[in-house]
Amino acid sequence: MKNLNEIKQLLEHHKQRLKDKYHIKSIGLFGSVARGDISAGSDVDILVDFEKPIGLDFVSLADELEEILGVKVDLVTPYAIKPRMMKYIKQDLIYV
Repeated sequence: MKNLNEIKQLLEHHKQRLKDKYHIKSIGLFGSVARGDISAGSDVDILVDFEKPIGLDFVSLADELEEILGVKVDLVTPYAIKPRMMKYIKQDLIYV
């Protein structure tokens, strides 16, 4: 499993292309990767916000991120998270 810095570097390397392709406004890491409690079975939790709706391309973005990072990705948007959960996510959130 890659560490936080390796994951951030990979995302930084691909960020502009992904932003252009999927109209991404912001992308951030949260969960075990952001907290530093990564284990062999950990997935990478990514919070992504878009400039405009992307429809089914959301699934393509998740697949592409998994390919880039070489690990399962749990991709969510701020609108899919209950407000009470968002406060916990924001405690860990690291924007790329």
